[in-house]
Amino acid sequence: MPAAPAADTLDIPASAFRLFMSAPIRTVALPDGTSMPALGLGTWRMGESRGARSAEVAAIRDALALGIRVFDTAEMYGDGGAETVLGIALADAFRAGDVDRDDVFVVSKVYPHNASRTGIPAACARSLERAGLDRFDLYLLHWPGSHPLAETVAAFEALVAAGRIRRWGVSNFDTAAMRTLERITDGAHCASNQVWYSASNRGPEFDLLPWMRERAMPLMAYSPIDQGALATDATFVRIAARHGVTAAQVALAWVLRDPGVVAIPKAVRSEHLRANVAAARLVLTPEDCAELDRAFPAPTRAQPLGVL
Repeated sequence: MPAAPAADTLDIPASAFRLFMSAPIRTVALPDGTSMPALGLGTWRMGESRGARSAEVAAIRDALALGIRVFDTAEMYGDGGAETVLGIALADAFRAGDVDRDDVFVVSKVYPHNASRTGIPAACARSLERAGLDRFDLYLLHWPGSHPLAETVAAFEALVAAGRIRRWGVSNFDTAAMRTLERITDGAHCASNQVWYSASNRGPEFDLLPWMRERAMPLMAYSPIDQGALATDATFVRIAARHGVTAAQVALAWVLRDPGVVAIPKAVRSEHLRANVAAARLVLTPEDCAELDRAFPAPTRAQPLGVL
C-alpha cells in the first residue's frame, strides 16, 4: 500500500496535517451490517473532456494514495465518461497492487428513464463495462422517475441476486418518497439515499435524516461545501482560523459530524484532496457548532429537498 505523504507534500496547515496523521477516517454502518468510510470522492463533471482525462485519472490515483476508498459516479456524469475515468484509474491501481477490488467501495447511479425492469440490467451492464468492474458496491436510482418503483426495486433485487451489485439505494428522494419506497415489496432493502446536504442546505435534518437514522440507513451528502461557496463564508473562515485549517475543511467537517452521514465532495487538485482527508479527522467544538447554528439555523419545519 502507498505510504502516507510527508508533511511537506501537503498544501495545508501543519495542524491539519497532524489531524491527518493522528486518527483513522471513521466508518458508517450500512443496513446489512457492513460498513463504508464516511469520506469518499465524487466524480461529477469528470469525464466531460478528453483533454482533462489524465488529470482526472491522476486525481483518483492520488485519492487512493491518501486512503480514500469510496468513489461515487453515475451514467449521467459525462454521459458515462466519469465511469470510464474511474475505471482507468482503478485498473491502474489494481495492476500496480496499490489496492484490491475489495478495498474500494464503488457507487454508481442509473438514469430514471432507464429504471425499468429491463432497462436497469442493461444500464448496469454498460456502466460496469465502462468502469471495468464485475460489480458495484452500491447502485442508486439517480432521482425519482416515471417507471413504477416496484419495477425498479425488482430489477435492483435481481441484480443483487446475480452478483452484479452488492446493494441498492436511491438519490434525491425526500421523506415522502422514502415512505412510498418502503411500502413496496423489498423496498425496505434500500441501503442509502444520496442528497444535497450542507450547512446552508439543512432541510434533510428536519425529517429525512431522523427517518433514515431510525432504519440505520446512512445519508450520502453531495455538495457538502456547496460547490465551494462555503469556502469564503465569514463564519466558516473565522472558525477555520481558530483551528488553523481552511473554511472548506470546516464545512466538510461540519457535515461529517453526524455519525450517519457519508460525504462525497468532488476534488481534482491534489491539495484539495489532501485537505478533504484532513477535514475528515477535524473535530469541531460545541462552541464551533453553536456558532454555525446561529449563522445557519437548523430547519424548524419541513422543506422541499434541495437538488443541484
